Amino acid sequence: MNDENIKFKDDPELFISRGCSCTPDSNLENQEVFKHRCCKLDEFDWLKNVTLPGSMPVFDCVEVRFKNSRKDFYRITDNLELNVGDIVAVEASPGHDIGIVTLTGETARLQMKRKKIDPNSQEIKKLYRRARSYDIEKWVQAVSKETETMLKTRKIAGDLKLEMKVNDVEYQGDSTKAVFYYTAEERVDFRVLIKQLAEAFKIRIEMKQIGVRQEAARLGGLGSCGRELCCATWMTNFKSVTTSSAKAQQLSLNPQKLAGQCSKLKCCLNYEYDNYVEALKEFPDQEIVLKTEKGDAIHQKTDIFNKKLWYSYTDNPNNFIALSLDKVKQIIKLNQGNKLAQKLEDFTVVEEQVNGYGNNLEADDLNRFDKKQKSNNKRRKKSFKRK
Repeated sequence: MNDENIKFKDDPELFISRGCSCTPDSNLENQEVFKHRCCKLDEFDWLKNVTLPGSMPVFDCVEVRFKNSRKDFYRITDNLELNVGDIVAVEASPGHDIGIVTLTGETARLQMKRKKIDPNSQEIKKLYRRARSYDIEKWVQAVSKETETMLKTRKIAGDLKLEMKVNDVEYQGDSTKAVFYYTAEERVDFRVLIKQLAEAFKIRIEMKQIGVRQEAARLGGLGSCGRELCCATWMTNFKSVTTSSAKAQQLSLNPQKLAGQCSKLKCCLNYEYDNYVEALKEFPDQEIVLKTEKGDAIHQKTDIFNKKLWYSYTDNPNNFIALSLDKVKQIIKLNQGNKLAQKLEDFTVVEEQVNGYGNNLEADDLNRFDKKQKSNNKRRKKSFKRK
């Protein structure tokens, strides 16, 4: 390896997106390079300790991961015995690519079934061999050029005034081809861009457009919940998210709170949507007006799982009155019989809130810390006197 590549030798950031804990070394076996970690779409082989019947052959396909969330299945040739974490050379178009084995055996079979891939299909590409020293050396050289290539591509696209954003660049393991991932709101004519990129980098160019959600998944980040983005860790399919999901959960339609890192509605709005829709079947229509002798009352807000609703009189909309779901149904039933309830206050149920501290006054008294401090000081003085 030349001096240009030695400076990348100890930089683990280059291969973190591929699931590696450090840069692979062409002179070592690299058995401990791949680590199960909080990386994009990591795998857990829950069948690794299950032995197959003696008459059952080992599944001849494995799952191989590349950069970020790109994975594919390959057929093993020459009866190779592969383990998770092996660096392998696989068939590409054209040439070959370098990846890391993530699933083998029956777990790989189930994963192919889940993704609706036929294991007997002739379109499945071949896995050639374990990566040799020369393969790994060339792979490290290719990966070390990705960041610089992406920055230069952004500058070239800016000079051409193309309305596009280059998000990521992934070199093929043999350094003969690179995939450029980009986002754009409209169709982009990048024929001139491809010519300039081919002249600048002397490789085959493939442009691949992705959406803003896929961009967030590839780049990663932290959400407002403080955890890594779901799309960057475990999500594989993106379902459409609409404002109806937020309305069903009684959330404020604030774009700043409902939008994720991709500036779209958060995917997690769909997680509990079905539960809320099922729970709302018990609730009456929010447009129903409660009629009382004191006046008409309109709906203001709902606590779905506690089964509470807040109403206010039309002549005093700022005064919210909490009612249980059963009481609201009782009033509606009276109105349907052409009867009026006397007033909402008669149906209000006030519940005493008790926290886990026992005495509420003592829990809210900030001076309790001073009392403990004084008692501790007295104990210290006594210990000094005994000495």
